[in-house]
Amino acid sequence: MPAGPAQPIRKHMRRREVPGGVRFITFSCHRRLPLLGHAAIREVFAEALAAARERHAFELFAWVAMLEHVHLLERPDARLDAALRSLKTSVARRVLSRWRELRAPILARIRTSDGALRFWQKGGGFDRNVRDEGEFCREVLYIHRNPVERGLVERPEDWTWSSVRWWMGEREG
Repeated sequence: MPAGPAQPIRKHMRRREVPGGVRFITFSCHRRLPLLGHAAIREVFAEALAAARERHAFELFAWVAMLEHVHLLERPDARLDAALRSLKTSVARRVLSRWRELRAPILARIRTSDGALRFWQKGGGFDRNVRDEGEFCREVLYIHRNPVERGLVERPEDWTWSSVRWWMGEREG
């Protein structure tokens, strides 16, 4: 019997939410473009993160907004997907609205085949449970050192868009 056209394999991520568990989350901008490349857009993200944290009542232990992706270390109080959807939608609406006003050239690069504009990469990103204190500490260090490893700053505290200053005793972030 002849084989028909190959069907695409679709991955479906199923979150295994452990009540009271800490989650390490990474999500990216559409096509991994540096859509968070401007400081003002990273500020929009930081404001939306603070609002989502309050609205969805999750504990946020560490975070960083890079140029094309975000890392979060959090303990959700309710369903994680609702909090992430709220955060990502808030950022996308605000930034895309501004880009439309400006007729920004980036709009052509983030338009999908059906004509929609997409700020975030489709899908849930990378998400896993943090199993123990040692892993928790490694993830905090990884998140805060990410801008240094990427050559954006010399010291973690030089990158404004992360929680590193809070960890150093400055209570903002």
